[in-house]
Amino acid sequence: MTTDRPEKPRRMPGDPSKTEMVERMIRVDHAGEYGAVRIYEGQMAVLGETKSGPVIKHMAEQEEVHLATFNDLVADRRVRPTALLPLWHLAGFALGAGTALMGEKAAHACTVAVEEAIDEHYAAQIAALDGEGEEGLRETFEKFRQEELEHHDTALDMGAEEAPGYDLLKGAIKRGSKLAIWLSERI
Repeated sequence: MTTDRPEKPRRMPGDPSKTEMVERMIRVDHAGEYGAVRIYEGQMAVLGETKSGPVIKHMAEQEEVHLATFNDLVADRRVRPTALLPLWHLAGFALGAGTALMGEKAAHACTVAVEEAIDEHYAAQIAALDGEGEEGLRETFEKFRQEELEHHDTALDMGAEEAPGYDLLKGAIKRGSKLAIWLSERI
């Protein structure tokens, strides 16, 4: 019998079970959205009264919706949040405020870097959920991924690439974001 669906890859010994995989996804996404809210709070503390303020506020409001969704998922599915939330509380605000103190374009470069890492992360999660019977979760991830891409594009439109040391700044923040993702899945 042939089907139009590709065969689902088998789990290998040592791979997390479906339940463990989904718990990790919810844990790390909860941490990521928490960190994103804190980044935008830091940016708003510095740039709230500038021309970038309303744009940052809009992105922050979307991140707050994402965080509320993951707060509900953590509770509903009884997923242990990452133990690193106190660190992300401080680090997120410091990253947002610090890049904002470097200027509006640096703050937007921060957004580009973080959103690129998040786009790649959500895309990998969406692919991993294919065929797992988690369509609702997959749809949530895709919706949030599209909003993160909107933030990325908005930040580029606001002049992110004109920030002094853009490539260095973006690269460092993106690597840091990927490290935060890896740690939050596990700790």
